[in-house]
Amino acid sequence: KLGIPYEARIASAHRTPKRLEQYASTAKDRGIQVIIAAAGMAAALPGAAAAMTTLPVLGVPMEGRLLGGLDALLSMVQMPPGIPVGTLGVGNSGARNAALLAAAIIALNDKKVAAALEAFRAEQTAAVPEEPES
Repeated sequence: KLGIPYEARIASAHRTPKRLEQYASTAKDRGIQVIIAAAGMAAALPGAAAAMTTLPVLGVPMEGRLLGGLDALLSMVQMPPGIPVGTLGVGNSGARNAALLAAAIIALNDKKVAAALEAFRAEQTAAVPEEPES
């Protein structure tokens, strides 16, 4: 919707660590500006990715079967000093906000993305009714 090219990959910090390392450590060379990593349960993916790159990494905790995503959220927000992960809300709303935050980061140096983001926000605001429907 904002006209930002992106890559989508599947990786696991535990099950495919070499795939994750190859992706994260070469992302900057491919022109990637922000990494969004969604994970549930132990949720090591965003932190592991952040350890492999200096790019901003945004973590999205996903809901699990037992704790509703709280386990993933705590894993992401408790990163050790020096390896930051920008952690968003749990689930789909967190994923949407991660995309918008990534767009805002990119918009700092891209006028087209900045204009698209401003237009999106204006449309979103205009869509909120001033009065309840009767």
